[in-house]
Amino acid sequence: MAYDTDLADRVRELLGPRFDEKRMFGGLAFLIGGHMAVAVSGQGGLMVRVRKEDTQNLLGRPHVSPMIMAGREIRGWLRVAPDGVKTKRQLQSWVERGVHYAGSLSPK
Repeated sequence: MAYDTDLADRVRELLGPRFDEKRMFGGLAFLIGGHMAVAVSGQGGLMVRVRKEDTQNLLGRPHVSPMIMAGREIRGWLRVAPDGVKTKRQLQSWVERGVHYAGSLSPK
């Protein structure tokens, strides 16, 4: 499944030109300082980078599930279903969370 180009455009609108884009994992990742902040998933919805310590707490939110790769949970990453990013407010909240964390890391 290809990533949702409309969702990618909505993310671009929120981020502006200061972010790099890279096709990864069947989706489109948005990077700051070489670190992925968020990605429009090829499986639908959004992947969001968060502090590992926040992962468990955020999993209690609606439409949020763990990021699973190669059969194991990747702490520090969440998958937000399309229903969780329908509105601008919902999307902005997740994008800001990913950007805040990725922006706190030393550039690669």
